[in-house]
Amino acid sequence: MSSINTAVNIAGVEMKNPVTTASGTFGSGREFAEFVDINMLGAVTVKGVADKPWKGNNTPRIAETYGGMLNSVGLQNPGAEYFIENDIPFLRQFDTKIIVNLCGHSIEEYCSVAQRMSEADVDMFELNISCPNVSAGGITFGTDPKMAEKVVSEVKKYAKKPMIVKLTPNVTDITEIALAAEAGGADALSLINTLLGMRIDINKRKPILANKVGGFSGPAIKPVAVRMVYQVSKATNLPIIGMGGISSWQDAIEFIMAGATGVAVGTANFTNPLATVEIVKGIEEYMQANGINNLAEIRGIIE
Repeated sequence: MSSINTAVNIAGVEMKNPVTTASGTFGSGREFAEFVDINMLGAVTVKGVADKPWKGNNTPRIAETYGGMLNSVGLQNPGAEYFIENDIPFLRQFDTKIIVNLCGHSIEEYCSVAQRMSEADVDMFELNISCPNVSAGGITFGTDPKMAEKVVSEVKKYAKKPMIVKLTPNVTDITEIALAAEAGGADALSLINTLLGMRIDINKRKPILANKVGGFSGPAIKPVAVRMVYQVSKATNLPIIGMGGISSWQDAIEFIMAGATGVAVGTANFTNPLATVEIVKGIEEYMQANGINNLAEIRGIIE
């Protein structure tokens, strides 16, 4: 058997393989620890953490839909202090990297949580710029290039860990936002976050979600995600964590060939709690079967 090397380096952080979890779909790993050997994952990306607890949106906030699901959970979380005291010690039992998704309603909130988490024992940040900016009337930080660059550059002043910036797909040109994040000082990018979607209950004659609209995720969005990862990998020099509808190792390889260094598994965790470890094994077997020693050999090979 040839020696294969699944390790990847993202902004100076060495992961034993390219597979992580998508924020908000794996909690802090506790719920999955009985199904998944967390030691097998390259990293665990945890649910969004804010400087103070957020209560999230009203229910109902989950709806199934063809090829995926809608959610408007609203980044409910118990806040940074709780996370530091409870979740980091749990995750540090495992041989995996910890990526903390940071969220905020204002630049001040983002900077505050980045500063607090910089003192904590974590490996990387993922800056969720898909949050609505309350001081700008609810416009999402990540849909305006100027605003995206500003929030990234401000948070960068407080972030003492490598910072991945998570891009929203709800824009006309994803490369514009990617270049703005790069200009602001992003160390890596992750994409895509959820598409905006809606479902209506035709008997009650009203939207199924209390919030009316929500984030659409799952297998149906994969072609959009692959296309955006491909475009961004050609437009910037930053390493990319690709996500959006990954539910098999074949999907993961597709993202890597499109230009991703890492891959994140999200909605698939709900339908198959073993998805992440099955994808890790599948990537290894694919490399073995095809004589690939290092993932760099196939990364971004689509011209």
